[in-house]
Amino acid sequence: MQIWIDADACPREIKELLFRAAKRTQTKVTLVANQQMSYPRSEWIDSILVPAGLNIADQRIVELASPGDLVITADIPLAADVVAKGAQALNPRGELYTSANIGERLAMRNLMDDLRGGGEITGGPSNFSDKDRQTFANQFDRWITKAKK
Repeated sequence: MQIWIDADACPREIKELLFRAAKRTQTKVTLVANQQMSYPRSEWIDSILVPAGLNIADQRIVELASPGDLVITADIPLAADVVAKGAQALNPRGELYTSANIGERLAMRNLMDDLRGGGEITGGPSNFSDKDRQTFANQFDRWITKAKK
């Protein structure tokens, strides 16, 4: 079991929470990004630097993820790909993507993308909040407790 972080867009607070959890639970956490990331020195924390380019980090995560792993990402197509491999994905706002819900989330994401492309919807997601951080922490705690049994 390993945790992969789609690190380029992951909020700093979430990465810091995962770093602490890696040490506490002795779970391997790997950041995957197209730029150098700083992280605490630990045998449980690592990083992979990929070349810049569209979806290069996502492709690398899909290649490396295994059944039972957790991927931290807000990218729903990436979440769908890792769920298809038997992993799970957790959005930094605390939504867990599983085989039971990823199809619906991907369809909604595609619809919203079409509406934004047609000018029907403008703007993006709300700012990351303390409530989002707490929701993530609660969902992650449930996942790690279940995974470590």
